[in-house]
This record gives sequence, C-alpha cells and structure tokens, in this order.
Amino acid sequence: MNPTTKKSTNKNSQDKLRQVVLVSGMSGAGKTTALKALEDLGFEAVDNIPLSLIANLAAAATNLDNNKKHTRALGIGVDIRTRDFNFDAFANVVTMLRGDKTLDVKILFVDCNDDELLLRYSETRHRHPLAQDRPVIDGINLERTLIAPVASLADIKIDTTQRSPGDLKNALSKHLENSASDGLVVVLTSFAFPHGLPREADMVLDVRFLQNPHYDQALRKLSGMDKAVQKFIENDPDFTDFMKNTKSLIKPLLPRFAAEGKSYLTIAIGCTGGRHRSVFVAECLGKWIGEEGLKAQVFHREIDNKLV
Repeated sequence: MNPTTKKSTNKNSQDKLRQVVLVSGMSGAGKTTALKALEDLGFEAVDNIPLSLIANLAAAATNLDNNKKHTRALGIGVDIRTRDFNFDAFANVVTMLRGDKTLDVKILFVDCNDDELLLRYSETRHRHPLAQDRPVIDGINLERTLIAPVASLADIKIDTTQRSPGDLKNALSKHLENSASDGLVVVLTSFAFPHGLPREADMVLDVRFLQNPHYDQALRKLSGMDKAVQKFIENDPDFTDFMKNTKSLIKPLLPRFAAEGKSYLTIAIGCTGGRHRSVFVAECLGKWIGEEGLKAQVFHREIDNKLV
C-alpha cells in the first residue's frame, strides 16, 4: 500500500474520525512550536516517542473513556531525533495509521531556509543534533538529506522563515480547517523573488514580465488588493493572454493531482517586491479556482506576513 494514499470518506463519516497529525521537519524550523500550536487548537501533543509506539498510541482512539470513545485529536512529533527513525520505518507507520478507518491522518512538515536556521542556532547557542562536534551547517546539510523523503509525503508544508510563532499557529489553523474536506485544496501564495522561493511550492509562476506598478508614484504604496493597482496590471497588453494560458495550463492538472490523493497543491506567484503583480494574479487565480468548484486559499507572504 502506498503510504501517500488518502482515505475517501463522506462528510458524516469524516466527522467521526480522530485527527492524527504527524509533525516533522528540519531541526530549528519550529516543530516544537507547531506542537504547542496544536495543543492550543485542542490537540493532545506528544513528541519524540519511538516510531514503534506510534501506532499503539493512535490506537488509543478505540479505548473507552467513561463509556465514550476518546476522540481528542493527536499531534505526534517525528524527526531525526526520534528513536529508530528511518524513512522506511516512518512510511510503514504512515501506512499502518492510514489503514485504520477511525483515523484521519495528516503529515505536517515545517521548514526554514538554511541562513535563518544558522542564525537561530547562533542566537540560542544550541547544538544541532547531527553536528555535536562539527559546524552547524554540516548538520543541516545532512539532515536535509535524511528528512527529504518525509517532506515528499507531507500533506501540509509550512515555511517559517522570518515568521513568528503566531503566524505559524494561524497558518496551521487555516490548513486544519480544511482537513475534514474531501478533495484538493489549492493554495495560492504571492511572494517576492529577492526573499526566496516558498519551500512548500509545488508550482512557481514568475510574473515579473508584467509592467510594474512600483514605478508609478501614485501606486507604489498600494498593493495588488487595491483597485487602482489591479486596473494598472489589467491594462498590461500581455496580462489577458497570460491569465488565459495559465488557466489552460493549470486546469487539466487539478483532477490529476486530486486523483493522486494530494490534499494540497501550492502554487506560488512571484514578482520583484511581492506586493503588486503577484498579489493580484494570486487573487485572480484564487477566484477562478473557486469558480471551478474547488477549495482555494490565498496568502500574500510579503504583505500579510502569513505562512502557507
């Protein structure tokens, strides 16, 4: 059985399932913060138990508590510090959990760029778990190699670079709001190329070819949410054809991603400042995807200071 296979259930049966979120990611990227955020959202959070015990812990959902099923959601931290951790063992645990029809299982992967990870280790003076007697960057590089297969299975990816714990909690809450929904959720996020690509992106669109409102003094301090900026971008002679062609590219892919069992598809739209062109294009695509009958979430990394 493929560990990425999702269960197909109707809404009534989904409501009865116990949520289990496996929280993984890079050391220092915010896994502990994510677990605390889950606790604030009503989850029971457990960190660093051996992989061999996770299935038994999740199976507690079938135990009776005062003659009622214990259905409190469960968040479990899993990373390279976990005893007996390796990808094959992790994949086996995921397969086992998803074989339990009483559980709704999601994998959350928390990431951060290397420069900020180095800064965080420097500020806290903590040692990287894989670089006890070596430079921190050596541990980061090794961990990326070891943890990459887990990231490939993730249902939810959140990049915490330059983001606060509150941002992480808000993003996680928004993602989990949709965890009981069947079908694909398309996440549109605008961003600025100079600040780096969103690590969670499945597709990246570059809209820097469009005329830039930044150079119009009357529009510079506005954003792609403002009508004056939107009109300016729409008047670009290449805008209409670009949107038409982009929709033609994306539309046939959506049912294919859904058929593969993917819960989220993240499309990142970038421009120079992440405030004008990318914001408006993300809003346009989000509206269109809603009209296509799919769930869409729109985030603007540079102007909202929110995560995806």
